[in-house]
Amino acid sequence: MAELDAAQWAAAAGAGILIGLSKTGLAGIGILAIPLMAMAFGARTSVGALLPMLIVGDVLAVAVYRRHAAWPHLVRLLPWVLAGLAAGYAALGRLDEVQMRLVLGSIILAMVGLQAARARMGEWMDRRLPHAWWFAALTGILAGFMTMLANAAGPIMIVYLVANRLPKQAFMGTSAWFYLVVNLIKAPLMVHAGLVTGASLAMNGWMAPAILGGAVAGVLLLPRIPQRVFTGSALGLAGAAAAHLVVSGVRGLAGG
Repeated sequence: MAELDAAQWAAAAGAGILIGLSKTGLAGIGILAIPLMAMAFGARTSVGALLPMLIVGDVLAVAVYRRHAAWPHLVRLLPWVLAGLAAGYAALGRLDEVQMRLVLGSIILAMVGLQAARARMGEWMDRRLPHAWWFAALTGILAGFMTMLANAAGPIMIVYLVANRLPKQAFMGTSAWFYLVVNLIKAPLMVHAGLVTGASLAMNGWMAPAILGGAVAGVLLLPRIPQRVFTGSALGLAGAAAAHLVVSGVRGLAGG
């Protein structure tokens, strides 16, 4: 990773704050960190640059919510997540920068759409999905694939946890442990793929205070700010940023 300019440092710090916020209370807003980093560093480089930052956020989240995990839900998912991680790793080595922009933007747009669908069909999902084996299988495979390819499993997991009607504390604790375990499994694969490097880790180290600040803010702000406001704005901004990635990817394919 070459020497960073001011815009890249600002993007990384902003992503760190968003990660901290999402890990400790404002679930869903972390999706903004993905296109923000992709536009600053490139789609492929950003995947590896984000992972250590996510792990720092996961450790903070587990420290806060470690006693509230609903472990049966995690055990149901893990075998399917491993299958998704393997598929994502295989796809990762076959995509160039332009293709990564297209795939990353498309994934985020799909996840934004899924979040919107969840808001409209939440009651139907709560009633039909939680006990279906295929729902856990599909969730695990998609979460593993998307987190390996783009660190974008968040919306999928939100749908799964909401469908299982987990109380607020259990929701946060279960997601905290899920992301920590999965991201630690991903780490050596990302190193092997050349996406996590010494240079990217050096940058990540400077982002720890931003992540910590975001995490503290998430804990303090959650009781005071309506979740709907944050979710709506996060989805709109993520959708706009993802559309930018898709358009730039299409232009790249067209040679424009």
